[in-house]
Amino acid sequence: MSDTYDIVVLGGGPGGYATALRAAGHGLRVALVEADRVGGTCLHRGCIPSKALLHVAHLADTVPQLVEFGLAVAAPGVDVVTAGQFRDRVVDHLHRGLGGLLASRSITVIEGWGRIVEPGIVAVTDGDGDGDGDGDGETRTLQAPHLVVATGSAPIDLPDVTPDGERILRSDDALRLERIPQSVVVVGGGSIGVEFASLWRSLGSEVTLLEIADRLLPLEDPDSSKALTRAFAKRGIGVRVSTGLAGASSTEGEVVVETSDGGTITVDQMLVAVGRRPATAGLGLEALGVLSDRGHIVADAFGHTSVDGLWAVGDVLPTLALAHAAFAEGFVVADVIAGLDPDPVEHRLVPRVTYCSPEVASVGLTEPQARELHGDQIAVTTFPLAGNARAMIEGGTGQVKLVCAKDGTLLGGHIVGPSATELIGELGLATSWEALAAEVGAVVHAHPTLSEGLREAALAAAGSPFHAHT
Repeated sequence: MSDTYDIVVLGGGPGGYATALRAAGHGLRVALVEADRVGGTCLHRGCIPSKALLHVAHLADTVPQLVEFGLAVAAPGVDVVTAGQFRDRVVDHLHRGLGGLLASRSITVIEGWGRIVEPGIVAVTDGDGDGDGDGDGETRTLQAPHLVVATGSAPIDLPDVTPDGERILRSDDALRLERIPQSVVVVGGGSIGVEFASLWRSLGSEVTLLEIADRLLPLEDPDSSKALTRAFAKRGIGVRVSTGLAGASSTEGEVVVETSDGGTITVDQMLVAVGRRPATAGLGLEALGVLSDRGHIVADAFGHTSVDGLWAVGDVLPTLALAHAAFAEGFVVADVIAGLDPDPVEHRLVPRVTYCSPEVASVGLTEPQARELHGDQIAVTTFPLAGNARAMIEGGTGQVKLVCAKDGTLLGGHIVGPSATELIGELGLATSWEALAAEVGAVVHAHPTLSEGLREAALAAAGSPFHAHT
């Protein structure tokens, strides 16, 4: 059978469904092809289930503080079955809501594996919905003048290390959380690695974190990396930077991890979290000549490839692999197809967030990036949250760092501390509007709040510090 649409979107993750919803809102006829479940990795195997479990971990962290605050509590413990049920309830609720939203916009959702036969034509196999791509179900052909590839990404495996789902894990395996490991090595100090290291430590595991770069969160500002490393050390997380994985062997009861400096660590489990790769193989893209050597789709700032009518959004692009970046890219693609004239996504202004404890968030330029672009014509201000009343009440510490041009224009903001992932929105707005530090400092913030830390940093950057030492 053959169906004709205005747009066919391959992939039902954040980038794909954002494109579909936006395009449908413009009155376009849209088909969304998904081999598994709409919502993609973010909803089912990434952002949402991990943050649900990190919320459980956060609550576990607060239990020791309760006695200090005068509350009598029983000895803490974690029921992984109940925690897993909470995780699944959140995911299921959002999945049902997304399905209803797509239906309400008259978007045709097709279960199966889509492959581009030629520009404008997609063959969908495995219509039985089991998602294995074996083509044992109904085959149908979709036609549209615009095809959008939004198939996301998959975990990167290391050479000579074979995840088994029991002792040597990928992030997908770790999220199932059937038990809390007594000891664990996390390989990779990016966002995924530090979040799992934080999660397991909060739940009682002995954690060692290996990162081949010279610091955790290499994409963040160096001072944020230092602050997080100090906080992890206080929590008892072993951090070993400039240290890679040389090998690992799994037995029935343990994993022997060999490090690049010649050492060995014997643990209960090991997580490989060294990044993700674009899921672009098997889609027919090789024949169209739109893939880079690393498997990303090559496209312009609006997501359009060199093939007329072929677009890309999300992790298949060499941009920030973040759900909210994919949302924004999907909006732009849908708007352009609908004949509008949107601005492209300014990825420098996309917030970067990591939900470990303490949280880390940033937007705009890091200090090294600002110095590379502006030389010495920048000013850097750091305000410690130890002096913030709300942070003190909640038992949190951290810092706010602002990177400004000499005239006070905000170039970047970096937060380490409680609720950093929520607070970064204000700095994102100020940075995107090219606000001056003095303008941010002039905005009255409620007291006592964590957001006061942003104002304090801005006041200090504008040369009028309040509680900050001069």
